[in-house]
Amino acid sequence: MLNIGRLNEGIVLDHIEAGKAMTIYRLLGLGDLDCGVAIIKNAHSNKMGKKDIIKIEGGMDLVDLDALGYIDCNITVDIIRDGVVSEKKDLTLPEKLTNVIKCTNPRCITSIEPQLDHIFHLTNKDKHIYRCRYCEEKA
Repeated sequence: MLNIGRLNEGIVLDHIEAGKAMTIYRLLGLGDLDCGVAIIKNAHSNKMGKKDIIKIEGGMDLVDLDALGYIDCNITVDIIRDGVVSEKKDLTLPEKLTNVIKCTNPRCITSIEPQLDHIFHLTNKDKHIYRCRYCEEKA
């Protein structure tokens, strides 16, 4: 059995669908952080069969909860303090996403004005549909 050391202070992203850890790693920019990041892929899970886990040394400011909620709102976020889970956060679909996804419409103002934020609003919660604030393009 694989054993990964425990965190003293940090964040554990648990219950990630198997195979999605690297997508989350890229979307959250975890490779740009100056702290330890451990990715555990295809870990055994009684609840899910297989799952991915990401452990991040450091504070909550390192993780964009809106981006995580957009990717998969079933992920569990565990806050670790003094080596124990001090808090658990449940994710929801965010109403607004800023610079998490990019508008693909070539006629959108964001393709002409690169300094503009890419802002999307949740328009259909059941189908997880987001639309661009400027051109209404579906994400």
